[in-house]
Order: sequence, then structure tokens, then C-alpha cells
Amino acid sequence: MPITVLLVDDEPLVRAGLRAVLEAQPDIEVAGEAADGAAVIPLVRQLRPDVVAMDVRMPLLDGIEATRAVLRTLADPPKILVITTFENDEYVYEALRAGADGFLLKRARPAEIVHAVRLVAEGDSLLFPAAVRSLAAEYGSTTARAAMERAALTGREVAVLRLMARGMSNAEIAAQLVVGTETVKTHVSAVLAKLGARDRTQAVIAAYESGFVTPA
Repeated sequence: MPITVLLVDDEPLVRAGLRAVLEAQPDIEVAGEAADGAAVIPLVRQLRPDVVAMDVRMPLLDGIEATRAVLRTLADPPKILVITTFENDEYVYEALRAGADGFLLKRARPAEIVHAVRLVAEGDSLLFPAAVRSLAAEYGSTTARAAMERAALTGREVAVLRLMARGMSNAEIAAQLVVGTETVKTHVSAVLAKLGARDRTQAVIAAYESGFVTPA
């Protein structure tokens, strides 16, 4: 089955460019388009896309609020990939905190766009580059540190979270720790549960905000 994508951006040229790049791939299909975040929920209900590629800044409902609405309203939400012009945009970080699974720069090369969609759809790795790590560290708080302490991660869970924060996939973590992929999945699930995180992105944000890991 192909990865289905909903494109949401108020610039028609951006949508057209993304559509052209994605539909050139045999395993990706553009299910539909929207010009604003306000149209996302009805379209997701109708089209059931695997991934929503969504501009972070739109006139009526921006990508941050649209992300919150999707995760709050839908029982089985799609993965959300926010699109931005600047990688150190605080709007992007707020979208990630709201529950987005990764982000994509509008100036990205075609191969990077395709890789981002596939990576987010698979869900076992994440897009979390240096600029966003720095923003996460700036949001550090005693609340985040206390929550990390309460999680009481085991030694192996600590190692897994640190590797997750470096953007490693389950397979890469397994190779690094010399364990099976299923073992890594078990540890990842335990980390998410202890941190109360919806997904890997939320867990990594918690790790940086608490100071558990710091930008390289």
C-alpha cells in the first residue's frame, strides 16, 4: 500500500511542487490538498491520509493549532509533518510540542522531501535537527527536570532515550546496543509510557527541556 499524503499550504506553488515530487515516487500518493489548517480535520476524516504535510504559518488556522485540533479530535490521527521556511522558527518548535512528528524545510531537495515523508510515516525515527534541539534546550524548566526524575528510567532506557535524541531509528539503536529490534521497541514503549509522551518526538522534547540531553 502506498503512503498517502494530504498537502496543506496556503501557497498553491508550494503544494504543486510537493505534489510533483511526491507523486514521482511509486510508494507515495497525494490524497488531497487544502489551503488552510481549518480544512484539515474534515479532509482527514474523508481521505484517511497516513501523513499530513502542513505549513506551520497559515492565515486562518496555523499549523500549530491545526496539529492540536487533529490530535485532540481524531481517535486515530495521521502523522503530521510541518513545513517551514526557517529551521529555527519557534512556530515549528511549538508545532512539535503540540504533537507534530517532524518538520520539513520548504527549500529541501526532492530526495529530502521524500525521505521526510517516509521517515514520518514509518514512525520509528524522527526529524530533530540541531537548530530545533537548541530551541528545546532554551525551553528548559524545573518542571521538565522534575518530570524526568519522576520517570525513573532504567539504565537501558536512558541509553535508548539518548540514542533516540540523536535521531536514530530502532534498527540503528539495536545495532548500537547490540540487541534485537524487538527489544528496542519494548524499551522505547517503556520510555514513552514513563514520560507520558505520545510519541518519540514528545519524548525527545522532554529529554532536551529537562536537560537530560544537551545539544551537541
